[in-house]
Amino acid sequence: MKTRNLITDVAGLTVGNAHDEKVRSGVTAILCDKPTAAAVQVLGGAPGTRETDLLEPHNMIDGVDAITLSGGSAFGLDAASGVQAWLREHDRGFLLGPHRIPIVPSAILFDLVNNGDKDWGRFSPYRELGFAAADTAGETFELGTAGAGYGALTAGLKGGLGSASDRTDSGFTLGALVGVNAVGSVTVGDTRNFWAAPFEKDGEFGGLGLPHPMPDNAGTPKVKFREMTKQAGANTTIAVIATDAVLDKAAAKRLAIAAHDGFARAIWPAHTPFDGDLVFALATGRSGKKPDLHDFLDLCAMAASTMARAIARGVYEATPQDNDMFPAWKSVDR
Repeated sequence: MKTRNLITDVAGLTVGNAHDEKVRSGVTAILCDKPTAAAVQVLGGAPGTRETDLLEPHNMIDGVDAITLSGGSAFGLDAASGVQAWLREHDRGFLLGPHRIPIVPSAILFDLVNNGDKDWGRFSPYRELGFAAADTAGETFELGTAGAGYGALTAGLKGGLGSASDRTDSGFTLGALVGVNAVGSVTVGDTRNFWAAPFEKDGEFGGLGLPHPMPDNAGTPKVKFREMTKQAGANTTIAVIATDAVLDKAAAKRLAIAAHDGFARAIWPAHTPFDGDLVFALATGRSGKKPDLHDFLDLCAMAASTMARAIARGVYEATPQDNDMFPAWKSVDR
């Protein structure tokens, strides 16, 4: 089965990106073709979210219409309103009497300090960026310096938007999408080798493997903006893990929890007090099959490996721009 190695290999999902070059920030919209079971797990200490309480298994709403990932820190929460407006214009959303109410949980990352011009006046650009991202949604989309990852940074390297997909032996498809803006590093010590190397497929992020021997500083954490880490929320990796398996909200939450292991496999340190690390889970059910316990174990393991690959791809695909604060991985001396 030929795939795009994107989250859109999971049937029922499309993705769109939009950015503002001057602001150096952007938005990614993940649209569901019908209301989709969803959950969320937050493990970072400084999250920024909208409409996440309704995802808990004990709450009423059973399906969401979209997920929004945005730069802009708290200002970026406006992006979900733009996605919601697009969905409403297309008669999508939870029906309550005569009204359609699109359900669009969202999360943001902090990219205010990246040499972009944030003097946007009274209202931020994120609502319009959210609408534009939804309007461009399709089965293919750009990675790296794009969408929610447009202005992202990691420890010493540009971050970016990453995605990857895989398929279990029992036939379930899994995909990950992530905006990588971590306080930690995705590479080992001072090398260009990715922590996620053991999970790489077909040289998707350079094919370097792990360094051998390991550098002396492999065990020394690299931290972005150490002088700024007293300011909570100056970082954050935000992600979506998706599958075509039939899952309820409780099982989707377990999948989101498992996907966080991919953060720990690809970023060090991760889940810090200064990150808002978060994973949404979507289960489109398009396979028509509910996994048994052994199949679900495989899905959870693959959620971690696929997320780790997506994180590395986000940094690998970043492109150099004028006035970059940190270099892109591809521009660092080999």
